[in-house]
Amino acid sequence: MSTSVLFDAPGPRARARHRFLTVVGLVLILGFVAFALWKLGEKGNLDAEKWTPFLTAEIWVEYLIPGLLTTLKAAAISVLLAGIFGVLFGMGRLSHTPALRWVSTVIVEFFRSVPVLVMMIAAFYFYSYNNVFDSDLNPLAAVITGLTLYNGSVVAELIRSGVGSLPKGQSEAGLSIGLTPPQTLRIIQLPQAITAMLPALVSQLVVVLKDTALGAIITYDELLNKFAQIGSYKGNPVPAMLVIAMIFIVINYALTRVAAYVERRLRERGRVTITRGAAGPGGVAEVDTTLIDEQLHEADERALRER
Repeated sequence: MSTSVLFDAPGPRARARHRFLTVVGLVLILGFVAFALWKLGEKGNLDAEKWTPFLTAEIWVEYLIPGLLTTLKAAAISVLLAGIFGVLFGMGRLSHTPALRWVSTVIVEFFRSVPVLVMMIAAFYFYSYNNVFDSDLNPLAAVITGLTLYNGSVVAELIRSGVGSLPKGQSEAGLSIGLTPPQTLRIIQLPQAITAMLPALVSQLVVVLKDTALGAIITYDELLNKFAQIGSYKGNPVPAMLVIAMIFIVINYALTRVAAYVERRLRERGRVTITRGAAGPGGVAEVDTTLIDEQLHEADERALRER
């Protein structure tokens, strides 16, 4: 039996070359950061008095905390709606009805291809010109619309690839015990695919949270929009931007650690896990079938109840 090698283990020369390139890259990055800080300090942007406003309660209570709350609100609503959108159209792409599968595929591929900012701007002008919402809600609604359509399409593709990565024998086993194809998908395949996708879905939260910053273009009063307000009020736009960047980094790092923890727990429990890249070309999927018997037993009981 022939096997294909996707990646050979690097030898001593390759490892030495990798270490050299890593060191060179780090030196270049550190040099660029040092040069940028030197130029900023030269112009007085990093003076101590420009940082003191962030040691007072006013900046945090009036600007940073409200901006963080609006960012988290938009991200939370978008995640919920994107999950519903993704499950519906992901199952649509797996449907045995050609028309439903074709429509779902067109919708998913279209919204995956359109930039999030374009969808936010289009939704903002549509809501504004047609008075769909109050003027105060239009920016929030536009941000949620853009994030939902894009990330929901990503979730739909994750579901499709997650179900496709499962062993074919599971669908055959479901059909052999009398389940219809839709029942097999809903009862046997979909629960395992969702379990497999949990790490990737948690990682997608980072994307949603970061993309809320695009709402500043359509006047949504989220966290990034606060740096201009603070900079105009205190005359310290550079420190304000750096503080807000650190807030984003801390939150996104925490979400990344949650994703790593979820994936580790799933691996320890012998569940299926799919990496984030599984939604696109060249994605990698790892499958562990230790729970197949348990899943089929549960599916058999559900099928009997449905009958």
